[in-house]
Amino acid sequence: MWILDRAVFDRLSARFERLYGKSAVPRLLSRFELLVLRYGLEHLTRHPIDDWDQRDAVLITYGDMVSREDEPPLRTLHRFVEQHLGDAISTVHVLPFFPFSSDDGFAVIDYRRVNKRLGSWREIRALGERYRLMVDLVINHVSAKSNWFRNYSNGLAPERDFFIEISPDMDLSQVVRPRPQPLERPVQTPYGERLVWATFSHDQIDLNFRNPDVLFEFLDLLLFYVQQGARVIRLDAIAYLWKEPGTDCIHRPQTHEIVRLLRDVLELLAPQVRLLTETNVPHAENIRYFGDGQEAHMVYQFSLPPLLLHALETGDGRYLQRWAAELTPPPPGCTYFNFTASHDGVGVRPLEGLLPEEELEAFIAAMQHKGGQVSYRAKPDGTQAPYEINISYFDALGFPGQPGSNLGVARFLCSQILMMSLQGIPGFYFNSLIGAPNWLAGFEQTGQPRTLNRRKWNEQELEGLLADPHRPANRILPELVRLLRLRALQPAFHPDGGQQVLPLPPQFFGFWRWAPDRNQRILVLANLSPEPQEIATASFGEDFGRANWHELIQHWDAAGETLGELRLTPYQVLWLSASQ
Repeated sequence: MWILDRAVFDRLSARFERLYGKSAVPRLLSRFELLVLRYGLEHLTRHPIDDWDQRDAVLITYGDMVSREDEPPLRTLHRFVEQHLGDAISTVHVLPFFPFSSDDGFAVIDYRRVNKRLGSWREIRALGERYRLMVDLVINHVSAKSNWFRNYSNGLAPERDFFIEISPDMDLSQVVRPRPQPLERPVQTPYGERLVWATFSHDQIDLNFRNPDVLFEFLDLLLFYVQQGARVIRLDAIAYLWKEPGTDCIHRPQTHEIVRLLRDVLELLAPQVRLLTETNVPHAENIRYFGDGQEAHMVYQFSLPPLLLHALETGDGRYLQRWAAELTPPPPGCTYFNFTASHDGVGVRPLEGLLPEEELEAFIAAMQHKGGQVSYRAKPDGTQAPYEINISYFDALGFPGQPGSNLGVARFLCSQILMMSLQGIPGFYFNSLIGAPNWLAGFEQTGQPRTLNRRKWNEQELEGLLADPHRPANRILPELVRLLRLRALQPAFHPDGGQQVLPLPPQFFGFWRWAPDRNQRILVLANLSPEPQEIATASFGEDFGRANWHELIQHWDAAGETLGELRLTPYQVLWLSASQ
């Protein structure tokens, strides 16, 4: 066989055996060889391996987030990013850009075509030549309008075995449900009515990974996306991948085995490509997808958005501080993906065990008062529980009756600065970069809570917002670009650098960051309250007075011994860089 690295060959063999049994291994290895020969090893490994550093930041965007009449939206987006963000970001995550039937792209009809309303692979590849390209592998489910499901409905091979049929004797009582609607979706087939498994919606039909044909379809897609220039593969809804009646059907050992297999394939064929797992679950479950360095290169910090929002809304950083202080360093070669907002809502499940029930209830009520909606999940006992809060992050941090106030902008910027300061790689959702409010008209039109934070823009309208000094976008985007470029110069913000959270009064949140070689350290300190606050520098350690300090954001210098205390304005963040 062509694989030269015996260790990798043995790992693949072991993975196939654990998933499908020993007898299937020779056939699956031969099939894998044919798959690789189809794409060509040289072509897949054409990019050099490059490590992440403090210059890395991600833009999360839909392909048509900004558009104009006379060109494909992907081209308009590319130009907007070049003009307004430039080198402040390194990676663009284009949310599913394929033909779809619902969920704004996450019910994929055809994984190999670009939605013609957005453009073509030419525009996708052009974006990937300027920035690292992040592509979604929507791996758990496919659209009910896809050819795969149509062929299943007509009893055609091989797709008739691509989906999970539910029988009356299946024990589904423990299944974890992220949505409240029935799990079973009826469908007419040549063999009569069948019930198929649909975790998220009846338009998103779960795939049967007990069938190796399904796995190989996605291995093929993985290599196809790499061929098109993908440098990060985001595994959407990966936690629900493997179904096993009688269990909770989430985080199954076989799911982790498949993530490890995808990692092995990339290390063998495209070592420059990284995996990011999307698992909107409690923190301890989420970080299991590092797999001791054998699974995802990055995992989302799903607990960060709600904890940071709660801390700034209440002025009480105790829960944020406690969680951050207990974070374990990622395994070597891995890091966290930090974010505050995305195309989805602010997750509530990641607060389990971190926020008392009464605090959570008050927090949800406060977000609803600001126009937010709550999406629910089904519990095994048949009741419903909050799953996520749907609201624009800017409005979530605003003050009712004071849209776009200076204090609201300061509080929002505080959240973004803290997010980009924590250990990991920061990600910025397009609408957060411009301080977009809740899109009430869109929500009224679709009735879908997530629409509140999914507004898309005409280029002329957006340029007008950015040029208007009275609009939040005019203040927020240039400041974030400035801060990202400033951050890129600080080795202390390297994703592999260290982090130590300080035990401070609840109105503050502070932590040390230091470079991997320890040549720079930065104290990050934030006032979480709407009032000016003072804090004694003794809180930062005994050696604080033995250094000279340069505050990077506001640009002032002081010797350590002159800084007996620090005074911070409402929601101010300091980056204090030490030179010995």
